[in-house]
Amino acid sequence: MKDMMQVVSRHILLAVLGFLPRERKKRLERWLRGREEYSRLQRADWVLMSWGKSGRTWLRVMLSRFYHNKFAIPGDELLDFDNLKKANPAAPSVFFTHNNYLRNYTGNWHSKAHFDGKPIVLLVRDPRDVAVSQFFQWQYRMRPNKKFINDYPPHGAEISPFQFVMNVQAGLPRVIDYFNGWVETLSARDDVMMVRYEDMRTEPERELSRIIAFTNTPGTEDEVRDAVDFAAYDNMKKLEESRFFKGSGARVKPGDSANPQSFKVRRAKVGGYRDYFSDEECAQLDALMETLHPVFGYGSNGAPENMQTDTAEQNTGTPTA
Repeated sequence: MKDMMQVVSRHILLAVLGFLPRERKKRLERWLRGREEYSRLQRADWVLMSWGKSGRTWLRVMLSRFYHNKFAIPGDELLDFDNLKKANPAAPSVFFTHNNYLRNYTGNWHSKAHFDGKPIVLLVRDPRDVAVSQFFQWQYRMRPNKKFINDYPPHGAEISPFQFVMNVQAGLPRVIDYFNGWVETLSARDDVMMVRYEDMRTEPERELSRIIAFTNTPGTEDEVRDAVDFAAYDNMKKLEESRFFKGSGARVKPGDSANPQSFKVRRAKVGGYRDYFSDEECAQLDALMETLHPVFGYGSNGAPENMQTDTAEQNTGTPTA
């Protein structure tokens, strides 16, 4: 109820102050959204941190299925902060965030101090694949106001995938800067665990087991296997098409049922960014990757380290949302 009231208050306040200059209204909206997120953060049991299009929806579905079974909760409700905890107090409240608006509220532009005391799972993915997926999110799913308040190219702009990916505010440079901003925290805190999307692709049961153990809800092999199978690519597509999860809003439904590029579960290909660019353009992206800290394990010229090239080029059945 508190969360809903804060959202309603934000909409009312922004409507009343509609006369404000756009930039000032943008700052106000980001601050209000940050206040809402900070309130949820204080009540969270743990934090799932990621940049957009890093596989978060896929992991959210796996966690939902795992918690449904572990805590005997009806299986058609997608994990959304504390909704499963309301059904069974033993289930955790999971705060999903990009640490975007929070900084506008706390003023911690470089520090991660507002997360003190909260275990964090940092989900990362090859920034080149992230940037391409963000292009399709921007083009087919993102609302015009979200584009404005997050400094993406304006709604309706004629822009190619490469222009978007090279955009300092929206593309690869911004994703790399975001990842690098976590390097110090990864080394300084023992309550932050990094999980790579590519590792979830190759060994999903191992990675899900790591996550639930780290967040104090370990499960059996059968429980983990069931969650992984439930969130497999083909089943995720069916769930999205049928709008299986009640109350999930736009999270797991297509922007346009007739357009495959508008689906949340769009592709399942590691290194798929290369399908959209020439060799010369890929070389420019690879050069930018030299600025990414090596702790993340992404090479500048292809698949992540410790991953076989033939595996990286397969489309074997896990979503990228």
